[in-house]
Amino acid sequence: MIDNPKPPQTILVTGGAGFIGSNFIGYWLKQHPEDRIVNLDALTYAGTLENTRSFESNPNYTFIHGSICDLEIVKEAMARVDLVVHFAAESHVDRSILNPGIFVETNVLGTQTLLAAALEQKVTRFHHISTDEVFGTLDPNSGEKFSETTPYDPRSPYSASKAGSDHLVRAYGETYGLPYTISNCSNNYGPNQFPEKFTALAITNLIDNKPIPIYGDGGQIRDWLYVLDHCTAVEAILLGDKVNTTFVVGGLTADVTNKEIASSLLSIMGKPPNMLETVTDRPGHDRKYSVDWSHINETYGWKPSVTLEEGLAQTVAWYEANEAWWRPLKEKNSEYFQTQYNTK
Repeated sequence: MIDNPKPPQTILVTGGAGFIGSNFIGYWLKQHPEDRIVNLDALTYAGTLENTRSFESNPNYTFIHGSICDLEIVKEAMARVDLVVHFAAESHVDRSILNPGIFVETNVLGTQTLLAAALEQKVTRFHHISTDEVFGTLDPNSGEKFSETTPYDPRSPYSASKAGSDHLVRAYGETYGLPYTISNCSNNYGPNQFPEKFTALAITNLIDNKPIPIYGDGGQIRDWLYVLDHCTAVEAILLGDKVNTTFVVGGLTADVTNKEIASSLLSIMGKPPNMLETVTDRPGHDRKYSVDWSHINETYGWKPSVTLEEGLAQTVAWYEANEAWWRPLKEKNSEYFQTQYNTK
């Protein structure tokens, strides 16, 4: 926990019924019980009120059902707000390839709607959650890492839409003087993640004795960030005094491939090595993301609290204990899983 010398404040969290947003709200209310949280969420396929059960009765928590693209609802949610933490986004690359329009609408136009309302409300900080995918891809044979100065080079409709939202946030800071911070994080994993994402899909498949689908040769390199470590990184940024700046946030110091992640999960869950199934690679699949998170470490002393092995083990335990949460989601979206990964 970071000591908060500031008076009680009201924070608007967008997308707080989703994976990262709900984890953040639960964490923040525990660490800062004097603060008030307003959660604005459209409850799309990846957002569910089941994610908010642990704090829905907290007197300092309010839920508003609505889209960040709806200016009137956004203004209602923004009333008397001090800070905005903007998680809400369409975020799955595979779905962006199938339907790029909704990604532009939510991630770009929705962010602009929030920025306009935040400017009118005169919020003290607009914190925007973004992704390392805006930087494109790295040479897998190099030791390069993404940093705050890496040029943008998005290569999917998802990352392009997030790049657009990043630029809008900075533009509102430069043009209108809106105080902002941006965090570009790596792949998150952990409890409450919708089971279309790689680790959640892999774990839930293995629970059902189904193979893990691996795109291509599985040699894609990613940085992995445990979701609660992401929450503490955002906390450090919000409580810090650096504004109109960006922090890159990651969870690892060494490269790891998707196939190595899958193998680790097989080991943790006691499954045989042959439970990997190669599927056709996605179009334009970025080969390597690697994150240099030294700036946030040097500025605020932040660092991940768990190793990858510890985080994966904790995530496996959560999914094993919460079948009632994820199984209906997989059943409801079975047609998508079958089409996309040749799995249910």
